[in-house]
Amino acid sequence: MTFKELNIAPAILKALDQENYTAPTPIQEQAIPAVLAGKDLLGCAQTGTGKTAAFAVPIVQLLSSRQPAGGPRRIRSLILSPTRELALQIAENIEAYSRFTRIRCTAIVGGVSQRAQERALQQGADIVIATPGRLMDLIHQKHVDLKHVEIVVLDEADRMLDMGFVHDVKKIMAMMPGSKQTLFFSATMPPEISKLAGSILKDPVRIEITPVSSTAERITQSVYKVDKANKQKLLAHLLQDPAIDSVLVFTRTKHGADRVVRDLAKAKITAAAIHGNKSQNARQNALSSFKNGTARVLVATDIAARGIDIDELSYVVNFNLPNIPETYVHRIGRTGRAGMSGTAISFCEFDELPYLKDIEKLIGKRIPEVKDHPYPMQQTQTSPIQEQTAGSGSASSKPRQPKPQTQQKPRPQSGSRPQSKQGPQSNSRPQSRPGTQSRPKPYFIKPKQKAER
Repeated sequence: MTFKELNIAPAILKALDQENYTAPTPIQEQAIPAVLAGKDLLGCAQTGTGKTAAFAVPIVQLLSSRQPAGGPRRIRSLILSPTRELALQIAENIEAYSRFTRIRCTAIVGGVSQRAQERALQQGADIVIATPGRLMDLIHQKHVDLKHVEIVVLDEADRMLDMGFVHDVKKIMAMMPGSKQTLFFSATMPPEISKLAGSILKDPVRIEITPVSSTAERITQSVYKVDKANKQKLLAHLLQDPAIDSVLVFTRTKHGADRVVRDLAKAKITAAAIHGNKSQNARQNALSSFKNGTARVLVATDIAARGIDIDELSYVVNFNLPNIPETYVHRIGRTGRAGMSGTAISFCEFDELPYLKDIEKLIGKRIPEVKDHPYPMQQTQTSPIQEQTAGSGSASSKPRQPKPQTQQKPRPQSGSRPQSKQGPQSNSRPQSRPGTQSRPKPYFIKPKQKAER
């Protein structure tokens, strides 16, 4: 099937051709006709499926065909995003798709000057892409009027739930006309998300692309069992291989991301961190340095990584295994896109073994273990987390709780502020220096050859 067969307008076809869009992805094939027909939509789709174009292309077409003859521009489509990076990425895509139309869009996000956004709204925009927090601020200050919205999109609704935006989303939805068309996208469908979707959608078309439990066959997966104190040494060891030249490393906490960057710098490896404590400019600079090759490694938390669009990413490293098994699938889905091969490497410390078990149950297969490496796991003592979870064998969306530390608060989840800078939890440096023997050759599973486009 071609985009022309989806009845896309010539001006938008020209823009898609300039963006080298050759054929629609499965979600685009199913979603575009439904959106053009004016139907509500419930889409379960992961990052990397072409989801943005699936809603953005038909929105641009619908609004272009209904362009008012005169008068001020009013907000006719609102796209809600959980993160700044995702909102800016969507805005960039819409600008590309609409370059040969009269449609104007603007992004409303936190972390940057509000005054510039106020000016953009005063000049008029047909499409606004916004994070809920900044949008609510501008609504309260009377800079935003949603009474003329025709199409609303909730993108990555599961992340909005995780980040506590649901109440803001409900308030925003209530400010728009009841006749609006609603498009709802989520990578997962836990009960809370299904309930929210049911409350705002009217007889929606349902689309599910790539079930959350599936991982692409072109992604080579491996796990290294390693003590917590040796994770940083193992990462630096693997990065001795110059072939590993574009690496996205996931950590559980913002503090952990910064620590990985500092330790890599000591090993003369260029790295940059991106997380919620960074300013918008710092995050954009980190992403730019990674894309242009100045930084070899990008270290991110899960929430900060949503919306990052990186072409030809070869490696993903799980420095900490996620305690929600579905998050593992989302993380490694950052590589192996567009028919290309990719490699996903996971470090598993003793207290993360239950997480590994849950992940393997979710994806339905064992992740090959690389045993022949210089820092094999030595710890064998049973910890409270294993005693608590032994025998459960359940790989559900409910997260396992990370191991509590004695006289310490529990490890913070991704994107939350660390409670303390003291104690062993916030310091993953090894307790002793490695010996003076020569460095062993790095061991890792070589990626498969790139598939033909």
